[in-house]
Amino acid sequence: MAADDRNAHDHAPGFLPIPATGDYRLDNARVPHCMLSAGGVKPDAAGLCHVDLVIRHGRILGVTPSGTSAHESDLPVIDTRGALVMPRLVDIHTHLDKGFIWNRAPNPDGTFPGALDTAQHDREANWDAQDLARRMDFGLRCALAHGTGAIRTHLDSIGRQTAISWPVFAELRETWRDVITLQATSLFLLDDILENAEEFAQVVETTARYEGQLGGVTFAGHAPDARTDAALDKLFAAAIRHGLDLDLHVDESDSHHARTLERVADAAIRHRFPNRILCGHCCSASLMEEGDLDRLIDKLARAGIAVVSLPMCNMYLQDRASGRTPRWRGVAPVQEFRTAGIPVMFASDNTRDPFYAYGDLDLVEVFREATRIAHLDHGEGDWLRAIAGTPATMMNLDRAGRIESGDPADLLILRARAMNELLSRPQSDRMVLLGGRPIATTPPAYDELDMIA
Repeated sequence: MAADDRNAHDHAPGFLPIPATGDYRLDNARVPHCMLSAGGVKPDAAGLCHVDLVIRHGRILGVTPSGTSAHESDLPVIDTRGALVMPRLVDIHTHLDKGFIWNRAPNPDGTFPGALDTAQHDREANWDAQDLARRMDFGLRCALAHGTGAIRTHLDSIGRQTAISWPVFAELRETWRDVITLQATSLFLLDDILENAEEFAQVVETTARYEGQLGGVTFAGHAPDARTDAALDKLFAAAIRHGLDLDLHVDESDSHHARTLERVADAAIRHRFPNRILCGHCCSASLMEEGDLDRLIDKLARAGIAVVSLPMCNMYLQDRASGRTPRWRGVAPVQEFRTAGIPVMFASDNTRDPFYAYGDLDLVEVFREATRIAHLDHGEGDWLRAIAGTPATMMNLDRAGRIESGDPADLLILRARAMNELLSRPQSDRMVLLGGRPIATTPPAYDELDMIA
């Protein structure tokens, strides 16, 4: 799909009369304080800043307390009536290469092993360059319509797939450069590092060549042991040698053997790792005894490790058995992590594939569900940082996930006026601005993918 088609604002829906051309003011907006970089604007008791935004030449050229922008009297005024205004959001853990294969590759029983087997068979049978490009572009258009401005995707980097997926990603990254910022992380089993050193070297070289992050799945069903530490040592050494950040899948299980997160922290401390480390899932940490969890948290803080929780996918997969109601939520102890100063994020993870039958790369939905699942509702405003500024920092994106004077007017506007209103409805009538102009916010139709079924 052409870039100008993606950016088209003809017939763009919206509840505010934002002009297709020219400058204007957005008055009476409410911006979460944790998403605002402007000084001199104090939040209300709910953590919201009541501001006016001056939009000139597609950029934010002023953020002032509401009612103080009268000096910009030459501009048309659009009264937002207290609508929530945010920067476009940052989705730091996705699987664009797996996305939207459910119709041809449904998970037979909804379990994690079922997902692994089904995805493997589909990858081997169907994941050529054309198939990947079509589905990944579809996913990006979904994310754009929902208000996402940056995405990191994991790419299965296994066997011949490495040489197929990374060039497709690189082409999409270039095509989408001015619309959504894209990053990619290599995904493979930690055990493969020791069992196939040549293939691991190729994955590292490919990841570095395409300026990605080095990934890996640290738990594959067996308790961590000396081989786990040896593989982690090789992983960390390769990342240091090539100057790569690490982004790992860690302990996505309710098994009492799933205890690799502490081993990752030990390796980071042992290697004095200088780059960023992000650990995704970390489900089993919620089952640790208090003393063990305290020890783990201390090590995570010393190692500088951040955590991303994927609440919707983990609720779908974890503790699943036929005819039995699940007994636990499968999410990381995010409240304890954040209290200890560990950066915490939420992200979409999988979408309509064997690992998660639903989802649409909608971070507003992710945040609403994370709030309910993890009981975040009494720190609601500040938690929004977990889908904006915090992942932007982890992705080394200097000016994403925040609103600041001088930045492009790339904004997400929600009809909700307060956090409770945001969390109570799906915000299906949201508006998305690129360069101050509204774009269409209807996601692509599923029938576009009928040809791949």
